[in-house]
Amino acid sequence: MLDKHVSELIAAGEVVERPSSVIKELVENSIDAGATAITVEIKNGGTTFMRVADNGCGIMRDDVKVAFLRHATSKVKVENDLDSISTLGFRGEALASISAVSHLELITKSDAEDIGTRYVISGGEEVSLDDAGCPQGTTFIIRDLFYNIPARMKFLKTDVGEGNAVSNVIDKIALSHPEVSFTYIKDSKQMLKTAGDGKLLSAIYSVYGRDFASGLIPVDYELNGVTVKGYISKPQNARPNRNMQNFFINNRFVKSRTAMAAVEEACKGSVMVGKFASCVLNIDIAYEAVDVNVHPSKIEVRFVNERPVFDAVYHAVKSALNAGDTRKNASFSQTKPAVKVNPFELAQKVFRERDEAKKVEKKHYVENKNDIKDVQVNPFELLDEPVVSAPKIKPVSFVSEVSDSVNPMDIYTKSVAKVDEARNESYVVDDFVVEKTKNDEVVVKHEAVEQVYEDTDEVEDVKPLIEQEEDTFRYIGEAFKTYIIIEKNSKELVFIDKHAAHERIIYEKLKAEKGSGYSQMLLEPVSVTLNKIDYNSVISNIDMFDEAGFEVEDFGNGVILVRSAPQYLEKEDIEQTVLEMAGYLTENKKNIRTEQMDWIYHNVSCRAAIKAGNISTDRELIDIAKKVESDPTLRYCPHGRPLCIVVKKYEIEKQFGRV
Repeated sequence: MLDKHVSELIAAGEVVERPSSVIKELVENSIDAGATAITVEIKNGGTTFMRVADNGCGIMRDDVKVAFLRHATSKVKVENDLDSISTLGFRGEALASISAVSHLELITKSDAEDIGTRYVISGGEEVSLDDAGCPQGTTFIIRDLFYNIPARMKFLKTDVGEGNAVSNVIDKIALSHPEVSFTYIKDSKQMLKTAGDGKLLSAIYSVYGRDFASGLIPVDYELNGVTVKGYISKPQNARPNRNMQNFFINNRFVKSRTAMAAVEEACKGSVMVGKFASCVLNIDIAYEAVDVNVHPSKIEVRFVNERPVFDAVYHAVKSALNAGDTRKNASFSQTKPAVKVNPFELAQKVFRERDEAKKVEKKHYVENKNDIKDVQVNPFELLDEPVVSAPKIKPVSFVSEVSDSVNPMDIYTKSVAKVDEARNESYVVDDFVVEKTKNDEVVVKHEAVEQVYEDTDEVEDVKPLIEQEEDTFRYIGEAFKTYIIIEKNSKELVFIDKHAAHERIIYEKLKAEKGSGYSQMLLEPVSVTLNKIDYNSVISNIDMFDEAGFEVEDFGNGVILVRSAPQYLEKEDIEQTVLEMAGYLTENKKNIRTEQMDWIYHNVSCRAAIKAGNISTDRELIDIAKKVESDPTLRYCPHGRPLCIVVKKYEIEKQFGRV
């Protein structure tokens, strides 16, 4: 038989892992005691000092000593009680385990007693039991956690890390019980204060802030005896990980794969692939239909039948998204009645001005023709205003009505401006295409296929393509706004994925320079709201973010400010990038530093690179092609996809039957 002290230490290890475990057990006891106001205070991450005070029913003096005996509880009496547990605590192990590994002081008073009780117990051994003057309720003070187990002490994290773990526990409990007013004090500084008004949105606002609370859609649904209430984030506010998904079963925070899968399934078609909706959902279900006694910390539950829970959560989220997703195309939501215009009159004005512009341009070309021939053209630089012999136009069916939001003079002005900017573009303004036939007739068309408009007055001497010597390559253009086309050595065509190539270029420079020179100060810092675990990952790895080009500042209470970011990163991508980094660091704590930095460089370069489908200038595309051609190591993107493919001239000629 083990010694009583040793057996108590072993048992304590099952319940008390760290300071946050102590806080969770004591706060849950306060809620079970009917408290409407709970104050939690910690110092040094909770390792040296923790205090939990409530205004609950208190403990009778005769029950004080009994409460610290193992398996002594007032919440379960007979075997059948385990089949329908309605309280957060029920095993009667928490107080015995906590007192075995700390110096504990209890001050309590019940409504039926005139004077309170002060009880001190250290390392599981009673020290004193005295009278005390105090209000109704219970206060626990825990000092020097694990003072008698040095081996457990060395496994604790830093004070910041342990403090954030406590903060995370308080956040979850505050969200699960909005009817309770929580006050959380960390190192003499108030970190959280909830209203306790019973409104879930108030608790969410206090825990996660205004920005997060303003992007939520209410959920209220009942199906087959299962009720789902709470909030789901709007599709456009989805996050790169599931760390902001909060599920509660009968007001108990749990990790439920069933609920998680139901939310993910309901979000298909509304939330982008690879993104996850944030949520705060409470699932009310019959107590006998769920078993909460399957995990030492009661963080996991088991359902008698998972299907009703899945269906209820799925339909609750789906209906909420359908009702609350108000994203609309502005062009449809602000449609105005059509008014009559004379398209022929408008077109005559447009072409009169166009003809004048062409005459001026042709005169300028003739006067400077000799100078142009003497210019040495850099094959990798475009002419400022390339001239083509066959500008394209998009003719369409005749239209006699336009929205009254379209000013005919605006169309005229914009059309002339388009002619001045680039004659190879179609003259399409506000859904109109203005075309002049060979007989000088004017046609205004709408919704058509592309065709070539012939104009004999165009200059044909200057070629729009950029040519180089025979032994190098020639820039052809871009296909599908994604692939750069190069003719190389007059023997093959090279197709370069502009996003993958640009991503690899940025990635290599980030690695070589360790992010230096890539950061730029933001005019307005970007605030990022994180749960306390991700928040701790960021604060603990600020130097990594600095190397990746981010200047990150701790703003407190789960919020960080990004004051500088890599210059290639768009402002709207900064928050998502930081969220992805935080989630990765949280999930891969044991990875060595170089692997973490490599992933950060991957992520930053992917976000910063130009995207497929984006409009790029020829100068940008040529620059990317030059870098890929000059560096033989640039053949794959950081994710392993090829940057380019080569099609031989022989293969093309073979397809046309020339060989």
